Amino acid sequence: MKSWFTARAHSGVAELSIYDEIGAYGVPAKAFISELKALGDVSDLTLRLNSPGGSVFDGIAIYNALKRHPAKVTITVDGLAASIASVILCAGDEVVMPKNAMIMIHDPSAMVMGNAADMRSMADALDKMRDGLVSAYQDKTGHTPDEIIQWMAEETWFDAEEALEIGFADQLEEPVAMAATFDLSSYARVPPVLAVLATSQFP
Repeated sequence: MKSWFTARAHSGVAELSIYDEIGAYGVPAKAFISELKALGDVSDLTLRLNSPGGSVFDGIAIYNALKRHPAKVTITVDGLAASIASVILCAGDEVVMPKNAMIMIHDPSAMVMGNAADMRSMADALDKMRDGLVSAYQDKTGHTPDEIIQWMAEETWFDAEEALEIGFADQLEEPVAMAATFDLSSYARVPPVLAVLATSQFP
């Protein structure tokens, strides 16, 4: 079993863990969904999440698979749910956050090479991706699309108490030990506490 992903089930209760990027270089949707199906009939499913984000489409596929699952889905943010990982979080019937965990939402981004028409086409595609993410955030939090779009445009980081107030989280837990395991240098507004940890891990 790969270290980034574990799955176990017992007496109708199952637990999954994702501790990596979402997508081909970390946790691909195909592998996750295959393991999810292999759990069989469970009534309670817990996903422990610590991820800097990754592929939008892999993340959406994981989100949809969890939303369709008949079990009660509890998602615990063990450290960070950033970018598309914050969308996966929204699939939880209940979201639990230790008091030192964080969530980050932002506009989707992509790289493209080509002419002006290619650039415009990619911009249109990114707007459509954003609208899909807004729908997931709105379903979880109840906030308006305009509010969510502003948060995304500003690359907004929420600590656990803010996440609870806004509606991303449903319950807080006592803090857990945190360690930097991801390179966060691609993000513009990393909170100082995470920036220090990330610098110590990725000099």
